[in-house]
Amino acid sequence: MTTKKKYTINELKEINKRTIIHPQSVPKDNADNGPSMIFEKGEGISFTDMEGNSYIDGISQLWNVNLGHGNEELAQAAYDQMKTFAYGSQFYSNSSEPAILLAEKLAEYAPGDLNGVFYTSGGSEANETAFKLSRFYWQLQGYKSKNIIISLKRGYHGVTISTQRATGIKEYQEFSGSGDPNILNATAHLLNAEKGDRNDPQYEESIRHIVETYGSDRIAAVIIEPIQGAGGVHIPPKGYLQAVRELCDEQNILMISDEVICGFGRTGKNFGVNHWNIVPDMISFAKGITSGCFPLGGVILSQKIKDTINQFDDNLPHGFTYTGHPTACAVGLKNLEIIERENIISHVAEMEEELQKGLHHLANKYEYVTNARTVGLLGAFDMMKNPEDNVLFDEGVDAAGNMVEACSKRGLIIRPFDYEPGMNILAVAPPLNITKEELQEMINIMDEALSEVVSTL
Repeated sequence: MTTKKKYTINELKEINKRTIIHPQSVPKDNADNGPSMIFEKGEGISFTDMEGNSYIDGISQLWNVNLGHGNEELAQAAYDQMKTFAYGSQFYSNSSEPAILLAEKLAEYAPGDLNGVFYTSGGSEANETAFKLSRFYWQLQGYKSKNIIISLKRGYHGVTISTQRATGIKEYQEFSGSGDPNILNATAHLLNAEKGDRNDPQYEESIRHIVETYGSDRIAAVIIEPIQGAGGVHIPPKGYLQAVRELCDEQNILMISDEVICGFGRTGKNFGVNHWNIVPDMISFAKGITSGCFPLGGVILSQKIKDTINQFDDNLPHGFTYTGHPTACAVGLKNLEIIERENIISHVAEMEEELQKGLHHLANKYEYVTNARTVGLLGAFDMMKNPEDNVLFDEGVDAAGNMVEACSKRGLIIRPFDYEPGMNILAVAPPLNITKEELQEMINIMDEALSEVVSTL
């Protein structure tokens, strides 16, 4: 019997430096210094690195570890399914019991008549699929030129060629010189413009103006995050999503709700759109469907779209190796079972009040902190040079980065956003089963960190 070698931290760092290119990281830093952290163990809302440092996971890793780390029921669900039948393709009309039952459950979770499910491996693939199926739907309806997708600036929809073009953040759109010419970006949250007010000073940047310019016979769909996540946790003004829904209905355009971050209780509802009582034509999902324990995503389609696609009598030339992965779907089913059994969504609504109270406390205490905002356990605040006059810090002042570092030293991980000059936004999105006491501990750490950071500004 061979004994597994126990590698030292330095050995692992050297191997990592030689072999791995990290996403969303600085390649030169990784090549020179190796990984900034090597995870070892997670339990509840916290995790430990290989150097023995423990951290509260204040951002649920990538907004996806909704039920926390080390959940034994999810691990058992994966083990049981892998032991029985780990993987089988959905190609050639094949399926598995977990994939079928999860699709039924997703149809129950989704609003209105969203009853059809197409599985993917994650969020980028989900949104890519939504784009393709929306264009395909209109082709089947006889609209051959209806292929433009409208997305919003500061929105984030993934990093495939089409989804990174839909992502309304400059550095993603320009990466590698690739892009989808049939994707256009509107300015987010222009309520009056989307309702038809041509006197709005930003009217020409609105979804409505793009539709008027190109013609509704060329627009396939509008994609919107109910609450923008990676763009800085931006919450739409009251009535905005309803206005976009009405515009899409008026102009015969599909509405896609990107719920990759907002879905499965993150906002205190099944999906983010539930806060505004609208029914999109498609919902893209991923992340929280398995609480990060297994890669899984997909699109939930309205009945009219599913019925139209069902009439196509040739091979559907789209799909992924891991579409409908049985083990991933088994984990997803168990995840939703736990969310229901433990009343997680009601708990999130209660914790929203605590998080909001804590962030407002920080905003009232520190002159540079402003715009504290929370929906469910999706929260953020801004740091500005002069909040009263909406004056940002000078370019090069990394208030958000300094805050992240100060929190990390104290055992809390939160996330900065600085995609635009002067932007200093901090996001907070802990696991959904966090307790009131744990949430207060997070606020206390942020309070201490801010005390350190603001003294240097």
